[in-house]
Amino acid sequence: MSKLAITANWDKIKTKIKRKYNRLTDEELAFVPGQEEDLVNRIMKSINKDRDYVEFMLSKMQSNMENNRL
Repeated sequence: MSKLAITANWDKIKTKIKRKYNRLTDEELAFVPGQEEDLVNRIMKSINKDRDYVEFMLSKMQSNMENNRL
């Protein structure tokens, strides 16, 4: 089960992810509050990374919203 909670502006996070992984589609990055687990699973499958990496990436992007770094 995912321990990640998306609390920041999802559109900004989604833009950062798409810049880093431009092959991801809007459908793969569709976010529904409360269904973080599904989002993490879709991203894991699409970028071929493990859960820890995806959760770390999302939490890092969320904590640095004003930072433009990926």
